Amino acid sequence: MGDMSNSDFYAKNQRNDSDRVAGFGCSVMELRSLMELRGTEAVVKLQEDYGDVEGMCTRLQTSPTEGLTGAQADLDKRKEIFGKNLIPPKKPKTFLQLVWEALQDVTLIILEVAALISLGLSFYQPPGDSSGAYCGAAAGGGEDEGEAEAGWIEGAAILLSVVCVVLVTAFNDWSKEKQFRGLQNRIEQEQKFQVVRGSQVIQLPVADIVVGDIAQIKYGDLLPADGVLIQGNDLKIDESSLTGESDHVKKEANRDPMLLSGTHVMEGSGRMVVTAVGENSQTGIIFTLLGASTEEEEKKEKKDRAAEDGHRNTVKKQDGAAAMEMQPLKSAEGGETEEKEKKKPSVSKKEKSVLQGKLTKLAVQIGKAGLLMSAITVIILVLYFAIDNFVLQKLQWLPECTPIYIQYFVKFFIIGVTVLVVAVPEGLPLAVTISLAYSVKKMMKDNNLVRHLDACETMGNATAICSDKTGTLTTNRMTVVQCYIADVHHKLIPDPGLLPPKTLDILVNSIAINSAYTTKILPPDKEGGLPKQVGNKTECSLLGLVMSLKRDYQTVRNQMPEEKLYKVYTFNSVRKSMSTVIKLPDGSFRMYSKGASEIVLKKCSYILNEVGESRVFRPRDKDEMVKKVIEPMACDGLRTICVGYRDFSGNPEPNWEDENNILTDLTAICVVGIEDPVRPEVPDAIQRCQRAGITVRMVTGDNINTARAIAIKCGIIHPGEDFLCIDGKEFNRRIRNEKGEVEQERMDKVWPKLRVLARSSPTDKHTLVKGIIDSTMTAQRQVVAVTGDGTNDGPALKKADVGFAMGLAGTDVAKEASDIILTDDNFSSIVKAVMWGRNVYDSISKFLQFQLTVNVVAVIVAFTGACITQDSPLKAVQMLWVNLIMDTFASLALATEPPTEALLKRKPYGRNKPLISSTMTKNILGHAIYQLIIIFTLLFVGEKIFDIDSGRNAPLHSPPSEHYTIIFNAFVMMQLFNEINARKIHGERNVFDGIFRNPIFCTIVFGTFAVQIVIVQFGGKPFSCKPLDLEKWMWCVFLGLGELIWGQVISTIPNSRLRFLRRAGQLSKKDDLPEDDGNEDNEEIDHAERELRRGQILWFRGLNRIQTQIDVVNTFKSGTSFQGAGALRRQSSTTSQTQDVTNVSSPSHVSLSNALSSPTSTTAATAPPTTGRESDLCQSASLLSLLQRCHPALNTKFKKYIFSKQISVMVSV
Repeated sequence: MGDMSNSDFYAKNQRNDSDRVAGFGCSVMELRSLMELRGTEAVVKLQEDYGDVEGMCTRLQTSPTEGLTGAQADLDKRKEIFGKNLIPPKKPKTFLQLVWEALQDVTLIILEVAALISLGLSFYQPPGDSSGAYCGAAAGGGEDEGEAEAGWIEGAAILLSVVCVVLVTAFNDWSKEKQFRGLQNRIEQEQKFQVVRGSQVIQLPVADIVVGDIAQIKYGDLLPADGVLIQGNDLKIDESSLTGESDHVKKEANRDPMLLSGTHVMEGSGRMVVTAVGENSQTGIIFTLLGASTEEEEKKEKKDRAAEDGHRNTVKKQDGAAAMEMQPLKSAEGGETEEKEKKKPSVSKKEKSVLQGKLTKLAVQIGKAGLLMSAITVIILVLYFAIDNFVLQKLQWLPECTPIYIQYFVKFFIIGVTVLVVAVPEGLPLAVTISLAYSVKKMMKDNNLVRHLDACETMGNATAICSDKTGTLTTNRMTVVQCYIADVHHKLIPDPGLLPPKTLDILVNSIAINSAYTTKILPPDKEGGLPKQVGNKTECSLLGLVMSLKRDYQTVRNQMPEEKLYKVYTFNSVRKSMSTVIKLPDGSFRMYSKGASEIVLKKCSYILNEVGESRVFRPRDKDEMVKKVIEPMACDGLRTICVGYRDFSGNPEPNWEDENNILTDLTAICVVGIEDPVRPEVPDAIQRCQRAGITVRMVTGDNINTARAIAIKCGIIHPGEDFLCIDGKEFNRRIRNEKGEVEQERMDKVWPKLRVLARSSPTDKHTLVKGIIDSTMTAQRQVVAVTGDGTNDGPALKKADVGFAMGLAGTDVAKEASDIILTDDNFSSIVKAVMWGRNVYDSISKFLQFQLTVNVVAVIVAFTGACITQDSPLKAVQMLWVNLIMDTFASLALATEPPTEALLKRKPYGRNKPLISSTMTKNILGHAIYQLIIIFTLLFVGEKIFDIDSGRNAPLHSPPSEHYTIIFNAFVMMQLFNEINARKIHGERNVFDGIFRNPIFCTIVFGTFAVQIVIVQFGGKPFSCKPLDLEKWMWCVFLGLGELIWGQVISTIPNSRLRFLRRAGQLSKKDDLPEDDGNEDNEEIDHAERELRRGQILWFRGLNRIQTQIDVVNTFKSGTSFQGAGALRRQSSTTSQTQDVTNVSSPSHVSLSNALSSPTSTTAATAPPTTGRESDLCQSASLLSLLQRCHPALNTKFKKYIFSKQISVMVSV
């Protein structure tokens, strides 16, 4: 990167002189080139140019301890000289660009071409007046005066309709992009960072950080700018996003002080001075190279710089490729580049969402069917025309008649294309987008900030939620309520006068020094309110204990500022403790330690007694303390923390890197019990989850007893139930083999009953999530949601189908890995996400039910009409209007239905349940039959019913007929009323339930009705409509209302009566074989091929079973004994091995021992395990031997039973 500083790319930043005039001792370019160095090289350069970090702070006019003053003039000047901390996003696509993209749709292009040809040919007049003599029936007759001149109207109307469709599509895309950007901006605004200004630690939006700011960095942060480390404690950074190296880099002020934007803090804490922001930071440089900067885009567009740009593009390609490998994180305002960056990992990270997979498959199937129907329609129309004119009427093809014939062919072609337009469900992606965007917008109000749109829908299919305890199920407002100190167990916080002064001093110092200095307790915002807890909530509770003991922790911190801390072992998931070393005035060292009670107590060799003196702490004493102090606290739902210390001599100085020898021989000061109350709304939320078929599991780092007590309070487990509550150690013992590898078979024995996993590491959480997802025990693949807040929760959040990060307590790393951010850290918000997810799925199903009914009817009417009457009863423009109703307006109306509590009263759909349920199939076919009967009745006898002229077999350019107008109007009315029916997809009777809670639906229905009146009464020739009188209008509305009555009739027909619906669009149970979901890489396997293969397997198995049963019957007939049957069994088993085409085991379809309620059931149960065909034979033969001893009358019944079972096997295959 250093070589690039000479290119013109950096020219705009050459402001050295102006920088120095402004009073800063260093320029943008100097700081940029400094930040490109690493390790020792960087330290040497820093010392040469600035002396040290403090020298740099002096030049940047900032204080390493107090930060910037915060004066607005100073901040503005810094932004002007060093730049703002944001990368200008790529310009959004203009409306015209979106219009152009919408015009690229193939079906629309075909329609445009056809319409233009039709338009051109309509102006052509064949020579002479007697065109009929020339062109026969093709020229047609019966045209009113001026009608021939109006032939252009149909072509123009089609073009106008195309324009409408394009504008609507472009507008939807534009609003969608706007929503995406709004969402990205919302996510960016959520990210704040701690900086020191005017000696005060404040939280600032990332965009407001300037060069010279002193930023406080801690575990889990995503660094927002480049900087130089001033002081660090055990700081480790993940720089893989920039360097590709997965190892964590240790940062120290005197070894490697360079911190880069976009990298993650994996351990420790510290302070840095910001040296580069926005486009000048290392991530900013990469984004600019990738073309995210608008300035670069503008440069590229300048024609006079073409040659130079060509050279730069080459450079860009090389550096861009390198930068892509580095995977930069994000721009400050989340431009399009960021969206792409985020979408790429999400695609590779997870398989297609449940809905995406089902919709893709359905859309392809409908598209193919539509294409076939439209092609057949065109072929039949052309053949009908050709045979009628050139075979039956024996006309000659005259050159002057060619345009007339072509005009007919174009008309046929337009009819065919409109059939395709109506058949292809273009509204499907639109409905999904609208539904998801609407849901995402509403979910924000329910404290769910959705980062990946498909997560919203996937959540509706969730079958398991693995939730954290602290902050999610509990309030995360921690207070110390019990403590064991000076050999006394206090159930309430003791009076400080009762404690030994020496013990009290050590305790106060230990808590004040051995906690993050960013953790504080501030006065309440409102008078009479609770004090405000800032930072780590466990540490806040300990600081609260200090204040309850009438002492001030801030005084201790002032005496021992953070920069004087000698060594800090920060908390991580492996240590489960935090320790801080300070140097005492006499040159010796003291280390304060705190952490999980059972872990720290194991490292304690001494304990302070009732007078503040240390005494030996024997293993027997530890066991007693666990039983009498820690377990009772944990059973009350308290989190237990042990505080201890250790003194070291200064000569020789201990090897601080040897953690095992340092963190041992501690002296215990006290054990505290911290209460974190369960959120009041959580038990009800968990109950709703369980009712909705979702299993809630608690995965926590807390003590097993604490976790169990909280789980009982929440309602995750109930006393007396057969569920597992285990800790991480026991969990690993159960799921790993002798080599320490996780075995899915072992995992499958644990996870179904597991409800609480305590003392778990992030690896345990990831293992559990992966184990549940990969499991093939259940018929449906489990869909798992996970909550996480820590940096190490990242892998589990990414592995899960839906990852929830905590908005308040969550680290930036966790938020980056998540799909949804809970802005209030509350479990009940997850339940709302489930409700919205299910609502999205149902909304799409409602839209499908409506659209497919219209599809089926419109395609059949157009096809049949074209075949019989040589013209489509629904004209091209009318079909486009219907398409607009059912695509755009219906998707808007049905996709914006608000969710109801009823959604949580059913089980999840699962991955393999068909998108179109049997109830929906019944509704689609039922309503299609009603509509087809009405339309064909109107088409063939409508003129007699209404006593009007027939519109059938009308010649080209003939005026619109009342007959066809009634058909069109009745068709639209039926769609409008069927839209109300489509609101319910589970067979509910009251289709009006909650209709007024959706104003969008009501507006669209009434709006469409009003537009239809205008089209029919005033549409005229362009819409092929003739105005109707009130009576005919009433008939059309009445036929539409019939849809509602017919809907009630359909609801009364039970699905069980319609056996053919049972498997409509459904995958058989055997289709859900392990490989389907277990292997995520197999997504691209051809589904048809896979199904064929499975079909063969099942067929062979079925034949095998039938053969087995026939053998049994033959044995029975010949009266052979049980031993004979056994011999037959042995012989058959060898044959079965060669006949079976796969070794995939499957449950027997014919379990005879279970089918007959007799003592044989127990006999079969105790028999040694056999497999496949052997099992069937064994069971059948044992039954035979019993039957032979019974009454002979049973023989016939048994034969009938055997053959009925064979039939059932064939049906199931």
